[in-house]
Amino acid sequence: MAKYLDIRKDLERQRAAILEEAGGVLTNRPDVPAFPDVSDQASAEVDQNFSMRIRDRERKLLKKIDEALDRMNDATYGICEQCGATIPYKRLKARPVTTLCIACKTAQEEEERARR
Repeated sequence: MAKYLDIRKDLERQRAAILEEAGGVLTNRPDVPAFPDVSDQASAEVDQNFSMRIRDRERKLLKKIDEALDRMNDATYGICEQCGATIPYKRLKARPVTTLCIACKTAQEEEERARR
């Protein structure tokens, strides 16, 4: 799909950056030192947990990027998974991993709010 070539390049760049950063984290992974002060130890553990949450988000984003690239390869990219409508280019450019058009995404968010 030549129509989405710039989006594909953006996704591939973003994917490479995430993988490069993840590789650096794995090879330069600092151990959490044992601090004699309990509050210093707690602070170090909070920092480590925060880093792990960020890594988890990056892992999920990487999965979404791979799925978007797969949809590009099988010519289903840009088609709403719920209603089958074409997702506008501007929406895809702003959120390239999206799988829903604005109307379906809005309905999904309203359903989620109603369940709370």
